[in-house]
Amino acid sequence: MNDLKESVEKPVQWMLVRRGAGNGSGAAAAAAGERWSVDRVEALFELPFNDLIHRAQQVHREHFDANEVQLSTLLSIKTGGCPEDCAYCPQSVHFDTGVAAGKLLGVDEVAAAARAAREQGASRFCMGAAWREPKDRDIEKVAELVRAVKAEGLEACCTLGMLSDGQAHALKDAGLDYYNHNLDTAPEAYGRIISTRTFDDRLRTLERVRDAGIGVCCGGIVGMGESRRERAGLVAQVANLEPYPESVPINQLVRVEGTPLADTEALDPLEFVRTIAVARITMPRARVRLSAGRREMSDAVQALCFLAGANSIFYGDKLLTTGNPDWEADQRLLGTLGMRTC
Repeated sequence: MNDLKESVEKPVQWMLVRRGAGNGSGAAAAAAGERWSVDRVEALFELPFNDLIHRAQQVHREHFDANEVQLSTLLSIKTGGCPEDCAYCPQSVHFDTGVAAGKLLGVDEVAAAARAAREQGASRFCMGAAWREPKDRDIEKVAELVRAVKAEGLEACCTLGMLSDGQAHALKDAGLDYYNHNLDTAPEAYGRIISTRTFDDRLRTLERVRDAGIGVCCGGIVGMGESRRERAGLVAQVANLEPYPESVPINQLVRVEGTPLADTEALDPLEFVRTIAVARITMPRARVRLSAGRREMSDAVQALCFLAGANSIFYGDKLLTTGNPDWEADQRLLGTLGMRTC
């Protein structure tokens, strides 16, 4: 595993968005290969709600079955004790949230969880570890977990923090299909949320994942006190990754007691729906996933999110350490909406 020692700091190749570039239709701009400016993305947010949803639904139907949703399960394979200071995260050692640090789960336990997820209809199994950056010996152990998940016939996804080139390639060799590494928020808002890792650090990890041939899962969190323009900045950043991610999780802040964002004012649910619609328009072929915060959403809001172009959900009783709607509730909702799973 000597190749895992590689950790050369390449310059960030994925340029940040150009502000105010171009005019006209976003769809035409995307077709021509033009980048999404923050101004253009913000203009989508400003559309009348009905017009925005109609446009997102049209884009969605061009590329997907509008009544189909992909199911993923997320398991915390190593909980708590993270040295990062992400202001939203209950797993940070900087905050007193009652989350204790745990050890990495074993192969048998992960295989059993993957088997249960498959039996309940999941097609992707995601594993999260509370690390700033894994050590090479950690990657060797996670590779065993990836192989166990693949043996159950599921797509495998991991979120482990920052990776070196060698670590990304080792995960690819183990069969990893996707790597999740969110940008969290717009560059100009980033310093308010985290100080222990830079925005460019995140871009470098995404670049290494792409270079290794692993699919990218990348989105962010809304409702952290950001402005609408900053939400537009986040979407623009993700949409301008080259290529944009195959999976785009849109998380709504879960306000956890003990974190700096615990008392943040809740985001208007219709603004969250707008964010889903804008993500769909700017990244037409991506799986746009309803992720954290779904337990706090009514069935009606979730239905609007599906109408706006969301076509993937995390299901199961927990998302790492925070609550999630139970399986029966999801089955009832999807049945009511006449939606199929894939």
